[in-house]
Amino acid sequence: MPVDDLTASVELPVSQKRAFTIFVHEFSSWWPPEFSWSGANLLVDVGIDARVGGALYEIGPHELRWDFGLVTSLDEPRSLGFTWQIGPDRAPVPDPNQATEVLVSMASLESGGCPVDVVHRGWDRHGEHAATYRENFQQAWPYALQRLVDHAG
Repeated sequence: MPVDDLTASVELPVSQKRAFTIFVHEFSSWWPPEFSWSGANLLVDVGIDARVGGALYEIGPHELRWDFGLVTSLDEPRSLGFTWQIGPDRAPVPDPNQATEVLVSMASLESGGCPVDVVHRGWDRHGEHAATYRENFQQAWPYALQRLVDHAG
């Protein structure tokens, strides 16, 4: 039985351009450090190399770098797509074709705010662990996006 896409959304009290800047260029300021391989106390940096083919990366102790995704699309300030190359067991997934995919979209509102919508898909690539892995992200994405809202102020 196929595992459905996971969606999560928030509205930021900033313009679309500013929302994109916060999400992409200020990633380390809002992304939960406890989601890292290094752990919150040892994480040095986490970020997005904002270009198609660029990496989502973590820098941990001793400046060791782990790439955990690749930017697959970039339409500033409207959208960003990337692979999520971490498996259900938290092990790296070296082949991007075996990873899940995330699409983040942002829109302008007349009110001046900006909705940020996340669609995380491709769970079936993780076989028998797909449904459980998706279930874990049902809490992870809203938590991460709330940190984004808090950072946006």
